[in-house]
Amino acid sequence: MSDAPTSSSNDTQPGPGPGPGPATGDLAGKVRIVTDSSCDLPADVADALGIIIVPLSIRFGDEEFIDREQLTVAEFWTRCVASDTLPETAAPAPGQFEAAYRQVASEGAAGVVVVSLSGGLSATIQSAELAARTVADDDSIDLDIRVVDSRSLTLGLGTIALACARAGIDGTSTDEVEALATDLAQRTRVFAALDTLDNLKKGGRVGGAKAMLATALSIKPLIEVSNGVVEEAGKQRTRSKALKHLVEKVKSFDGKIENLAVLHADCSDVDAFVDMLRPHYSGDIVVGEIGPVIGTHGGRGTIGVAFHEVS
Repeated sequence: MSDAPTSSSNDTQPGPGPGPGPATGDLAGKVRIVTDSSCDLPADVADALGIIIVPLSIRFGDEEFIDREQLTVAEFWTRCVASDTLPETAAPAPGQFEAAYRQVASEGAAGVVVVSLSGGLSATIQSAELAARTVADDDSIDLDIRVVDSRSLTLGLGTIALACARAGIDGTSTDEVEALATDLAQRTRVFAALDTLDNLKKGGRVGGAKAMLATALSIKPLIEVSNGVVEEAGKQRTRSKALKHLVEKVKSFDGKIENLAVLHADCSDVDAFVDMLRPHYSGDIVVGEIGPVIGTHGGRGTIGVAFHEVS
């Protein structure tokens, strides 16, 4: 992921969802959550909990776009298919985080906990920390800002942000929300199956011959997030077997999971996959579409799960 700081859907949620969120005025005196657009949270779910999402940027050659503001997920995938090279992603500039901090301060926040894309994958957390120091030096703003490395990505990051936002709304202190984010970062699990090696081929991570062979054999590589980075986790011979493998992975935790979410990159079978998971999880399942930040590397058709392991 090439994303040094620069200057510059189709999301659904099966089940009852979080319901109407608090108005901005109701968030005064609460701990607010700031995260980045790699979280892949559906906008309505984030808005309902007062989560501020700072966007990364995407570059296709000489063209640069702000994630989800100037380039929708659908437009991103259309461009990817037509391009022989991968786009580049860039971390938000510190000023973008600073603007988010000033916004929540003006809305009367008691404190801010920033939950960031894994520092092992991106410079995003550095921008968040630089902005926090700038605001701390401004005597006109009284805002306690904490920055936590999620050690995760996509809805692994998103589920941490959701849990912390709910805690903040319930009146939990800044110290406690920061501790919750740190704890969840250790208990977050993300598993996914790629549908194609095209993006890895374009990015030079696998050779053309290997990609062609995998396509011919319908091989679906499996990945997981471990210690803040993405690692290979095996392979399955077909899409259906890959989906069953992910369900078995969830089942293997024997009910000791919470905050289950499904992430997907423009997948037509996502509803069927959610139905496969329901017998093994009784809570709501948040569904989010993988955007440009992560989709650049995983490719169209990637599907997976994120959740918090309960000890």
